[in-house]
Amino acid sequence: MARRVLVYGGRGALGSQCVRYFRSKNWWVASIDLAENVEAHASVVVKATDSFPEQAEQVTAEVGKLLGEEKVDAILCVAGGWAGGSAKAKSLYKNCDLMWKQSVWTSTISSYLATQHLKEGGLLTLTGAQAALSGTPGMIAYGMAKGAVHQLCQSLAGANSGLPSGCAAVAILPVTLDTPANRKSMPDADFSSWTPLDFIAETFYDWITGKDRPSSGSLIQVITTGGKTELVSAAHL
Repeated sequence: MARRVLVYGGRGALGSQCVRYFRSKNWWVASIDLAENVEAHASVVVKATDSFPEQAEQVTAEVGKLLGEEKVDAILCVAGGWAGGSAKAKSLYKNCDLMWKQSVWTSTISSYLATQHLKEGGLLTLTGAQAALSGTPGMIAYGMAKGAVHQLCQSLAGANSGLPSGCAAVAILPVTLDTPANRKSMPDADFSSWTPLDFIAETFYDWITGKDRPSSGSLIQVITTGGKTELVSAAHL
């Protein structure tokens, strides 16, 4: 039977890589994003809105219609974005709103979808940030949103969280991902300390198929040095 995966943020750099990778393994892949991913078998196009319940209900209804009674092996929430700025930045309110929409809304919807559509023993991944393990004075909005994702991941690991039996929720905490947008905005950076996208996709594949899967609630730092990437569990908050 074909294995199935939902990629939330499936049109982003990491999401697109995950869609391609799982397709190459002959999995059925669906993308959820603000635009269609034509490489996926199916796409749920999210309607942009300032109402969280409205967006959440639209995505939930469309995923329900798409999957019917079918369960998926994994839901990979790789949506997100970055914004800088201290607490006195003129853009604070706007950036907080954007970070909340990109990271917290998507992670929350993914979590609810997991309660409805994950197979027993399935995997939900969320995307946190290594920087948000401590204060982020130069990127207040980003750190706050990612900190909320870490907390959500740990809550999902608890008894009676709503996840199906044997499922794990695991957050990846990258430092910097090697994406075209990051290369463009930081052309002089040391790319050997950036994590290749295919490493993340391969790691997800291993975890879904039972290889070295961290325990539910784990916050897994993704640290790349000199072109070599390691997965390092963070102490629980």
